[in-house]
Amino acid sequence: MGHTILIIYIAIINLYGILIMYLDKKRSIKGQWRIPESRFFITALLLGSLGILLGMKLFRHKTKHWYFKYGIPAIMVVQITLYFFLKNNNWL
Repeated sequence: MGHTILIIYIAIINLYGILIMYLDKKRSIKGQWRIPESRFFITALLLGSLGILLGMKLFRHKTKHWYFKYGIPAIMVVQITLYFFLKNNNWL
């Protein structure tokens, strides 16, 4: 049951990450109010790094900012490393 909830959470947070990247891209084109960059990083830290990264690639958004270009993948690498560490030590 716990793993199922975690998988559902990860799916939702990553869909949210893609959605906010899409919305921010559309707002930037229209010159409207933008989503704060901190929200993207918070979403990534809350296990939504894949969604943010996919949104960056799909919508060609935030790809010229070095802190997105390297920061989001770095967060993802840390999360994957942590997952395998926890899994190998039977903590998951």
